[in-house]
Amino acid sequence: MSGAENGAERKAVVVDSPEGRIGTEGRLLNVFSHGVLILWALMVTLPLLWAVMSALKDDKSIFTSPWALPTSLHFDNWSRAWSQAHMSEYFFNSVVVVAGSLFGTMLLGSMAAYVLARFEFPGNRFVYYLFVGGMSFPVILALVPLFFVMKNMQLLDTYHGLILVYIAYSLPFTIFFLSGFFRTLPSSVAEAALIDGASHTRTFFQVMLPMAKPGLISVGIFNFLGQWNQYLLPAVLNVGDEDKKLLPQGLVALAVSQGYKGDWSGLFAGLVIAMLPVLAAYIVFQRQVQAGLTAGALK
Repeated sequence: MSGAENGAERKAVVVDSPEGRIGTEGRLLNVFSHGVLILWALMVTLPLLWAVMSALKDDKSIFTSPWALPTSLHFDNWSRAWSQAHMSEYFFNSVVVVAGSLFGTMLLGSMAAYVLARFEFPGNRFVYYLFVGGMSFPVILALVPLFFVMKNMQLLDTYHGLILVYIAYSLPFTIFFLSGFFRTLPSSVAEAALIDGASHTRTFFQVMLPMAKPGLISVGIFNFLGQWNQYLLPAVLNVGDEDKKLLPQGLVALAVSQGYKGDWSGLFAGLVIAMLPVLAAYIVFQRQVQAGLTAGALK
């Protein structure tokens, strides 16, 4: 038998072996997964790029050549949306509410998650599953009683009222996420701090909380996205005072007004203004988000 025939037989054996079939299947799966990721990336990025392009065009170009690049950049759309459409006021209101609610959510959520994850006491599992059950409760079912509770407490159309509701809305997921993360942290570090004379409060804030930084950043980004884009709660609880409306409410009001004014370029500019903080937050903290999502699995 010639050398060429021997080589062909060896190749056939390799291909027909379990290792060869696994390698072929792995390559096919790799190609398929990369194709799905590329398709998903296009589905996400193309609408964003189209919105940015439309925000730099005039109204006529948006309708006559919606997919073409802008022939000239109309930055006056942004200034018009910022001033005349009151996007600056809505933006400031959203920053105040989201900053307060995000701080309260992360503080209370991390403290509750740490206690539920590191301490054993009667009712620990019941309280934990109570928070987990809150994740499955649709907020739309609570809108009517929530409205009357807020009305009786005189919290409608107020910053602090929305902040309290946002905190309550975000706590279940925050506690669920962070409690699992705190369980992965080494107990020896906390025990050493207690032996050195640190109180439980000092151990939490100065030792355990810095160790949980990747998880805090990850859940903080998720909470920021959900609270910044929240429309249903402010639409129900923040309807009386125009000066207290948030950015999603302002965008809806601007979209409704297009039927009378036709300022579509200003609408796209306002939409991009609303997206910029979200994109900036994820671009800055993308490594920490990935580290926080994989830390629990790796440990």
